[in-house]
Amino acid sequence: MFERSIPEWLRHAPVPSIRGFAVLSALEAMIRGFLVSVFPLAMYRAFGDAVLVSKLYFLVGLASLVTGLLVPWLTRYLPRRWMYTAGVGLALAGCGLGMLGGSWVLPALLCSTMATATVFVCLNAYVLDYIARADLGRNETLRMFYSALAWSVGPVTGVWLMELWEPAPFLASGLFASILLVVFWVMRLGNGKLVVRARGPAPNPLAYLGRFFAQPRLIAGWLFAVLRSCGWWVYVVYLPIYAVQSGLSDQLGGTALSLTNALLFTTPLMLRWMQAHTVRATLRLGFFMAGLAFALAALAAPLPWAAVLLLMGGSVFLILLDIAGGLPFLMAVKPAERTEMSAVYSSFRDVSGIVTPGAAWLVLLAAPLSGIFALVGCGLFTMWALAGRLHPLLGVASPERLAARVSRRPRPAE
Repeated sequence: MFERSIPEWLRHAPVPSIRGFAVLSALEAMIRGFLVSVFPLAMYRAFGDAVLVSKLYFLVGLASLVTGLLVPWLTRYLPRRWMYTAGVGLALAGCGLGMLGGSWVLPALLCSTMATATVFVCLNAYVLDYIARADLGRNETLRMFYSALAWSVGPVTGVWLMELWEPAPFLASGLFASILLVVFWVMRLGNGKLVVRARGPAPNPLAYLGRFFAQPRLIAGWLFAVLRSCGWWVYVVYLPIYAVQSGLSDQLGGTALSLTNALLFTTPLMLRWMQAHTVRATLRLGFFMAGLAFALAALAAPLPWAAVLLLMGGSVFLILLDIAGGLPFLMAVKPAERTEMSAVYSSFRDVSGIVTPGAAWLVLLAAPLSGIFALVGCGLFTMWALAGRLHPLLGVASPERLAARVSRRPRPAE
């Protein structure tokens, strides 16, 4: 009798939906959106040297990479819901340290990047648990659409708040981290689905890397994500520094990022284009055009405004790659390896956070900042060539795939 009086939503947690995951992604985007353009300026103000800032970003990237790879191992002992909670706790700690200002911005950046890695691994594992493979493209599109406001308003607002009062963007980011934590627990995601019962001790955190390197589709999908992220790294971190060195406004980087991210509202249209032209065609277009824009920006470096506009044009195609870039990897993941491979996939952020500042560190020893634009452009062109080796029907729904195969079969002679 007592059980009948308990509401159904309390007795049985509702199955998480694409919309629910989009809400979580939007709130997480608000946390990072306020700080994405603040951290490069704060680091440059605190340490005053682009080479030193690149070195520090390189070390932070290494720490974040280790964090992401350790998450699947830690979830063997700490339930996933608590691991996600710990990730949000790191974000709150980063906001608190950032409010102290000065050299405290370095540990704040470290906590924030570790938080991003932890939350991203857990969220990807939840998505692979509850979202069907055929709906992954729609999930990515809705996630980006819901995050559009955060990424279009957050960067410019964060820099504006920083000018008013330096701790203000960290305070705003911390507020949304608190909201994210509440929403996550209200959604009652738990620890995800149990695919297979463990029959042995928890594996070494690096043991599953062997299975990753044995699957070329996973390697290619991961490389797509890494180079796409490198493009964003240059746009987010080195464009503001380039603007300051070129005598442009300190707020230009945040303004450019906000204007670009306003195009996230067009992601449903981009999804329709991808569905009409396949994942391979989308990736090839995105990598080629983004690579061309970055290469031309390097040549136009003596004209700062021209270089900035070219980089903004290239970022439009980075958004297109955000929709399609992760699909080759996610569609190739085996159900029993969701958590482990989510950790491998999420490492693209950290690897790009190591490779980009590391390469920038070396480039700046012999070339101006525009050399970084040229290097990333070459990397994007390489991914354009690699995307040409993908299956032409990747991401096409099964009935349409079957029809395409039948249409290509030779007809018997009459």
